[in-house]
Amino acid sequence: MNAQAALSYVDTLREELIALRRDFHKHPEVLFEVDRTAEKVAAYLSELGLQVQQDVGKHFGKGVVGVLTSDKPGPTIVLRADMDALAIAEGNTFAYRSSSEGAMHACGHDAHMTMLLGAAKALSRHRDIWSGTIKFVFQPAEESALPSPIDGRMISGGRDMIEAGVLEGVDLCFAIHVWPELPTGVVGIHRKEAMAASSHFHIAFQGVNGHHSTPHLAVDALSMAVQFISDVKFALAAEIDPWETKVFAFGTLHAGTAINAIAGESKLSGTYRVFHPELTSQIHQLLEKRADAVASTYGGSYTSQYRLGTPLLNDASAVQLTVQAGRIALGDDKVVILDKPSLAGEDFALYVQEVPGAFAFIGIANPSAETVYPLHHPLFDMDEEVLTQGAKLFVQWVQQAGAEYVSQ
Repeated sequence: MNAQAALSYVDTLREELIALRRDFHKHPEVLFEVDRTAEKVAAYLSELGLQVQQDVGKHFGKGVVGVLTSDKPGPTIVLRADMDALAIAEGNTFAYRSSSEGAMHACGHDAHMTMLLGAAKALSRHRDIWSGTIKFVFQPAEESALPSPIDGRMISGGRDMIEAGVLEGVDLCFAIHVWPELPTGVVGIHRKEAMAASSHFHIAFQGVNGHHSTPHLAVDALSMAVQFISDVKFALAAEIDPWETKVFAFGTLHAGTAINAIAGESKLSGTYRVFHPELTSQIHQLLEKRADAVASTYGGSYTSQYRLGTPLLNDASAVQLTVQAGRIALGDDKVVILDKPSLAGEDFALYVQEVPGAFAFIGIANPSAETVYPLHHPLFDMDEEVLTQGAKLFVQWVQQAGAEYVSQ
């Protein structure tokens, strides 16, 4: 077996991967509306000879899975990439800037797909370096969730894919995220806690519309929303252990249609981020209790909808495998252990909740760049040298996992 040959082959794909990433970047698609992206991914995998499943997902059916099997027994591994972009208007002016108004790959998912496709090409060409089965999983809607058309639950792309069975029979899972806080090509990995449980909430208050001249005949839903915001902020300070790490923020507030009319409905949304499932539940109950109290006090009502988050916890053996793979693929000095987990959320947490795995960050900050913009910024971009480096990490993950399987 010559693992180095596969890694060297990835280097020959540099220009192809840059072109592929730029095509994804130019044509971003949001949430589950990823038809063009999924079709392009499926076509690429099919050309490599993989068994390709399209329309994967129990609720929305927008995912793609490519399966590659070696002729040697070994583990079944999921390698995952996310396909969705963000509802952000791009501020960049380069030739491959977004052609979709109000949508942009501002979180690097265009790079994640490209890295995984590059790895699929290398692994399909060099089957002698690995053993077992690989599932290349491309999921929609990592960034958020929508109500399921089946049961109304808030469903993200990861949950949709998992409930469709993509983890059945799987032994290990891995994923990569580009990271502006690390130099290009440096792999960062957390020993356990990697990312927070990011929970989304939507609260709507229903009152009674009315004229400003007769407020006693109306129920002011705008005032209900304002009261709710104040009550929740106080409750978070007074009822939650101050030693617990948490970030809570309202994101939107919509109410009213006229300057001289009392609003009959108001809608709020936001997120909160914690590291312990018990705290996720506690804040959920706090929001429900305060919403019910406000609605009762004003004589109105409320409805609510949640996507409760899951913390991303790396598996210890998968972390060690990542360290070894990163050092082999990229160099001994290209792997660092990260101390502080991120308060951002990531629905790969749902995968590692079911199957041992690891989530690695890979740097995209070119030291010569004047400014490196953060994720979700309208001017976000990356050093494209990371594309081959990320593909190499995927390749070495598979080779390393297979080698450990054989040695057991």
